[in-house]
Amino acid sequence: MEAMLLVYVYSKLDDFLLGKKPKRKFGVVVVGVGRAGSVRMRDLRNPHASSAFLNLTGFVSRRELKYIDEVQQISLEDALSSQEVEVAYICSESTSHEDYIRQFLNAGKHVLVEYPMTLSRAAAQDLWELAEQKGKVLHEEHVELLMEEFTFLKKEVMGKDLLKGSLLFTVSSRLTWLVSLFGELSLVSATLEERKEDQYMKMTVCLETENKRPLTWIEEKGPGLKRNRYLSFHFKSGSLENIPNVGINKNIFLKDQNIFVQKLLGQFSEKELAAEKKRILHCLWLAEEIQKCCR
Repeated sequence: MEAMLLVYVYSKLDDFLLGKKPKRKFGVVVVGVGRAGSVRMRDLRNPHASSAFLNLTGFVSRRELKYIDEVQQISLEDALSSQEVEVAYICSESTSHEDYIRQFLNAGKHVLVEYPMTLSRAAAQDLWELAEQKGKVLHEEHVELLMEEFTFLKKEVMGKDLLKGSLLFTVSSRLTWLVSLFGELSLVSATLEERKEDQYMKMTVCLETENKRPLTWIEEKGPGLKRNRYLSFHFKSGSLENIPNVGINKNIFLKDQNIFVQKLLGQFSEKELAAEKKRILHCLWLAEEIQKCCR
């Protein structure tokens, strides 16, 4: 149900925001100016439907940069204490996310954080409770659900009765594809093949849907492996083998920002927010269980 709503909502966000006139702008600080942070700063500074509601006031970095394209570097302490800063974009390394989120929520700021929000389910649950106590938006980026491939898959899978399926990713992946397509999953087994001398890794995870249908998720990484996805889904009504060329993924971080602004404006229902939170926590729980099996 949540994924059906997401497919619809994503297609309507720009139209909605373009029809709204901002009564005020939320001051934003970007924490971390690597690849993701640079993209976020670009989207904040360019004229878009959602960026009309946001004002980039500065960035935080451990490096001494002073300015990036006329945007001033500020200290973490100033970002936390400034009345002009109402929103923090956390774009630092994953291990630092939890600490930054906690600091900015405690300082009364809304937070957008790059995936993963935290490295444990318990920590994520704790931070969501803190956000609720403070009355602030806590949003975890999930651009993989905004890709053309996922939109295609969702339309193909919707309403069909799965018999079995497999999904192989090379280079990187996220559990959210499978959970968003087929609902909550249970772990059957997980194995990890690793050859450190070759910089090679292959993880094979066997999952089950709530209807006890088998799903296999394989993630493979190594030198020379190009980013790709291979899938095989078998339904009672037929099969789906691999994803055709469905177009270029355009502005997926901007689409994610649109969703965040919708949340700032109170345009997501409690039911939608609860479904999103449930999915994210379930994926974190699954990831923890997989890690236990692969140790």
